Amino acid sequence: MHLEEVRIPARDPEVFRALIGDERTERLLDAGARIAKLTAGRSLIQVNSTAKGGGVAEMLQVLLPYARFAGADTRWLVIEGDPEFFVITKRLHNHLYGTPGDGGPLGASEAEHFRAVAEANAAELAAVSRPQDILMIHDPQPAGLAASAKDRGLPVVWRCHVGIDEQNEYSQQGWDFLRPFLEPFVDRYVFTRGEFAPDWVPRDRLHVIPPSIDPFNAKNRPLDPEAVGAVLAHTGIVRGPLAGPVPYTRDDGSVGRVEHFADLFHTGPPPDLDQPLVVQISRWDHMKDMAGVMAGFADWVVHDKGSRLLLAGPSVTRVADDPEGAQVLEECWHAWRDLPHGIRARVQLACLPMIDAEENAIIVNAIQRHAAVVVQKSLAEGFGLTVAEAMFKGRPIIASRVGGIPDQIVNGRNGILVDDPADRSEFGLALGRVLDEPAYAAQLGEAARDDALTNHIGDLHLVRWAALVEALLA
Repeated sequence: MHLEEVRIPARDPEVFRALIGDERTERLLDAGARIAKLTAGRSLIQVNSTAKGGGVAEMLQVLLPYARFAGADTRWLVIEGDPEFFVITKRLHNHLYGTPGDGGPLGASEAEHFRAVAEANAAELAAVSRPQDILMIHDPQPAGLAASAKDRGLPVVWRCHVGIDEQNEYSQQGWDFLRPFLEPFVDRYVFTRGEFAPDWVPRDRLHVIPPSIDPFNAKNRPLDPEAVGAVLAHTGIVRGPLAGPVPYTRDDGSVGRVEHFADLFHTGPPPDLDQPLVVQISRWDHMKDMAGVMAGFADWVVHDKGSRLLLAGPSVTRVADDPEGAQVLEECWHAWRDLPHGIRARVQLACLPMIDAEENAIIVNAIQRHAAVVVQKSLAEGFGLTVAEAMFKGRPIIASRVGGIPDQIVNGRNGILVDDPADRSEFGLALGRVLDEPAYAAQLGEAARDDALTNHIGDLHLVRWAALVEALLA
């Protein structure tokens, strides 16, 4: 096994001042200085299962550069696993969301394979870490590293980004599988919501830290309407003149270009730029219910004259830790093929290029900014960073009342919550109101932007991490 180390540039948190004001900026600078002082002589080692694709990788890309600028020795390592390992961890992921996933077991054989992969990665970790370092493990995939790290004297934090508020038989099976890998070795636990934590996690060692977005990275920085149109036309998502690769500024200040195209499933020409576009962007994952969004749109579209639907996710060959992506995409394709021709012509499935992470982020940014409505009709959700991203861009949002989404959306004030994700009529009514009432849609978007600035920007996340490190080393 080989641990991949992800390069982390330093970024000056002073860029926040114009956006969040002096008081919050000073608090952020103080948090960075405290982390650097507390961890002097130590490395803060973050470990997860992929460098691109999914919210965990995005959050690490947000937080670590600011901590590094403050003087903290932050490092990011990505574990390696074989296909069987990632089938097991995807099954485990689905169980923690309260579903059976592929229906396979989580028994002794699976635990043994999970342990073997962990031990192979732990041997690599031992070669590049010291006993005084701090290990922060993200989600179930690398959870098996905790035992070896603790044996070597490293303080261990385990950060879980998934879960459900009320445990059921499947989630309990998932926690029973993970418990022997975590409970004897972890010093501090971090969950997105306190309700996600199983009852065996000591409450005096539990920290609740919601995720956050970086307003300055490629996914969230301002794009003018001309750039949005050019990116969408180049990738094939909307109809427009093709002028070659579209330039943009990378996070390091250099020039990048949107060169690659989306892999699209559609019939007939793509929508015009002025047609209302309903958008859901997420992984190809059963929990995101892409097929349900399509079915709900199909039910409602007979009452509408011009809107289109775009379901967009990553290229399924480029997200290493999600073996079900291709299967879910294929299921969506079959559902799309079964739609009546007139409705099918108004629905696109798009696999966005993942060759360059910043190019992908610019494409997502352009799609979200262009969307008339952003949807996140998940069946279960840890937090839903796509909601916070759309809020920051001032878009009207329709989302399910599940997981961490209600921590972001106040129904009727900054978005619309669908109480039952399986209720297609409830979803259709919400969609119709937002598309039919532009003033209401603008009101929702304005409130969403204000709330994102107040609650979901990365400075708050780093301040909470500083408190965690203080508690860990106290």
